[in-house]
Amino acid sequence: MERYVTLSMVLLGAALCAFADARGVPNDFIRSSCRATQYPHLCERCLSTYAPPVRRSPRGVAAAALAVSADKARSASAFVRRVSVGVRPVRSRESGAVQDCMETMRDSVDRLRRSVQEMKRMGRARSPRFAWHLSNVQTWVSAALTDEGTCLDSVSQNAGPAVRAAIRKRVVEVAQVTSNALALVNRLSPRI
Repeated sequence: MERYVTLSMVLLGAALCAFADARGVPNDFIRSSCRATQYPHLCERCLSTYAPPVRRSPRGVAAAALAVSADKARSASAFVRRVSVGVRPVRSRESGAVQDCMETMRDSVDRLRRSVQEMKRMGRARSPRFAWHLSNVQTWVSAALTDEGTCLDSVSQNAGPAVRAAIRKRVVEVAQVTSNALALVNRLSPRI
């Protein structure tokens, strides 16, 4: 049951992130939290829909950012998979680049999903358990960001202009929200 509630929250937040309007104005806490990220406006837009559930919780903001990142990575991974079907010939450099991208995006999705789950296991701050789980999340989100960069590098170097532009558009946004999520996770401290 908890899995379905979490999935529903992620899907609703991601949908609202894409279509945020004046009612999705971020509260002051989200705005100030997002200032610590590399893409603060994207952060505010995506997290404004989470304002009521996260209130003034740094952990809640970080968890919401991870949920957004995982959802966008899942969507981009599915898009790359669809693009791979249309790339020909099978042995071309472009095909290899798209296949590499597909694999690294699949890895990114897996790492972000694990990070979302790990955030739920953190326990209380100041405990060894908290520090251990926080370290895992930091490692996995950083690795997911590397996976996204690897996908972009492969496609940039070996794919044609149309495929490159289509994939780049999706994966760059994933990398940006993942960067934001990592910045918000890194603000958590075992001492808080």
